[in-house]
Amino acid sequence: MDNEVVACSALLQLPGIGSDPSVMMQTGLRPMRDKEKVSQLHVAESEHQLSCPNCGSGVALDSSRLAFDAQRQIEDLQAQVRLLTQKATAAVDRWADYEDELQAMRQQCASQEVARTSTPPAAIQNRLSSFLTSRKSVPNLGQKPPLPSTSPSERDLAAALSREQVLRQQAEGKLDEASGELEELSQQLFEQANEMVATERKARAKLEERVAVLERRDVEKRKRLERLEGAMGRIERVRGLLAPPGDK
Repeated sequence: MDNEVVACSALLQLPGIGSDPSVMMQTGLRPMRDKEKVSQLHVAESEHQLSCPNCGSGVALDSSRLAFDAQRQIEDLQAQVRLLTQKATAAVDRWADYEDELQAMRQQCASQEVARTSTPPAAIQNRLSSFLTSRKSVPNLGQKPPLPSTSPSERDLAAALSREQVLRQQAEGKLDEASGELEELSQQLFEQANEMVATERKARAKLEERVAVLERRDVEKRKRLERLEGAMGRIERVRGLLAPPGDK
């Protein structure tokens, strides 16, 4: 419709055509009223804006889709951060449990050491005297006296100490592993956030460029519409001047 109006206005502006009704009849052009022409131009302009192949409703759809994808990625990253926070909290709780267990073991060892050092001196002296008398009464047969065996409490303390060291090493290893995972995921989170920001900036730049093109085309359409309206006004004035007195 827009092309037909432009073609009609171009034909009417040619010398000898716009001012001669007989030539208009020969070319097949039908005189149109001003209101009808203006309404048809506005309809064509609205249809062109709605059905533009280069842009149009697709732009809003693309922007909403990008915003939806970005929001979904942000929610996924937040879920990962919450999961890592829970893991770190669990690791800290386990570390606190290990510390409590170590403190209890230290207190137990200290109490056993105090009980062992608080043996009465008289009992120790009696043991020494009995040992000396037995050594004097028995002749030297070239045999060494048997070594005193370790008490069960000392063996328990040694086992508890070794277990404490193993648990401490395991706790430190788990804590280091959790810290490494947290640092790695934090780095990935920052990288993905930077990529999302860069993508959003590129998409925004494209949208702004498309909006500028649409605004420029709108201005051009308005200028063409004004020129067509001016041409139609001149045609109507010429038609009024050329019309017979009885038709006025």
